[in-house]
Amino acid sequence: MRAFVVTGPGEAAVHEVEAPVAGQGEVVIDVQRAGVCGTDVEFFTGHMQYLHDGHAQFPMRLGHEWMGTVSAVGPGVDASWVGRRVTGDTMLGCQACLRCLSGRQHVCDARTEIGVRGGRPGALAEQLAVPAFALHALPDSIDDDAGAIIEPAGNALRSVQGAQVGPGDRVLVLGAGTIGLLCAMFARADGAEVHLMGRSPRSLDFARSLGFERSWTQDSLPHLPFDAVIDASNAPALPALAADLVEPGKRVVFVGLAGSPSLIDTRHLALKDVTAVGVLSASPGIEDTIERFASGAVDPRPLVSATVGLDGVSAVLAGERPAGAGLGPKILVDPRI
Repeated sequence: MRAFVVTGPGEAAVHEVEAPVAGQGEVVIDVQRAGVCGTDVEFFTGHMQYLHDGHAQFPMRLGHEWMGTVSAVGPGVDASWVGRRVTGDTMLGCQACLRCLSGRQHVCDARTEIGVRGGRPGALAEQLAVPAFALHALPDSIDDDAGAIIEPAGNALRSVQGAQVGPGDRVLVLGAGTIGLLCAMFARADGAEVHLMGRSPRSLDFARSLGFERSWTQDSLPHLPFDAVIDASNAPALPALAADLVEPGKRVVFVGLAGSPSLIDTRHLALKDVTAVGVLSASPGIEDTIERFASGAVDPRPLVSATVGLDGVSAVLAGERPAGAGLGPKILVDPRI
């Protein structure tokens, strides 16, 4: 089969590789859509911390945001999965430790991560092998594009849940990329007054086109009391700004990751009696995200600016926008084209 393989920083191509076979407890997915995200870019550039920590190494097959159809099942897997449209958890815990058994497989020390950690091949390929325990069925009301956005949206939903905002609350989201906009969408659906802070005029104009009129640069951000601040950026200075801007006794949520350490003066948190929440993955929020998408409460599809084939992935990771791409931040991959 064809798969996108990164062999070193800035070095990648589509290769012919051996097609996966469903092992014990596994299924094979015919991939229909996969998303490209900032983590993939960091691997492509060689900056991703996992490369330096030994959790990942080249060559790598990227892709952890995906949906597709089950085409084969291995021993021990219910055959009724065949033909079903699914997405899946990125984080694959050992299924035996206390963390896994208590529903925290996303922080299992022995976990692998699809397309990210431990040599587990990713979804930027025609097919993907996945443990059946990681599968989540997609209803017909969720199309292929939305299905491929379940994983990043799960991170966003968990961030909004961590912020504990609802009707009458004012939330500030730092970062107007995919995760930030999804946070804004979920918070709006929960009745909160949403403010966004971004950098580029293009991203802020796009946010306003989605109905987020309260979209600002850091210089134009109004002085208002924020009941929650969600940092969905990759800027090292913004976690500290989040702690500065949030109201005393309220909550800050950190879901974005910078390429260098983000320093926070914990005295600000303590003296303001602020609750700080970290969000690593979509894992505990995938089912809730599917329900939100299926009900129409949140529609992520306007975020998709273009869909490319595997041959177009290198250019996207290098920062090029496909010809005719819209203003949205999310680019999807269809391995069949």
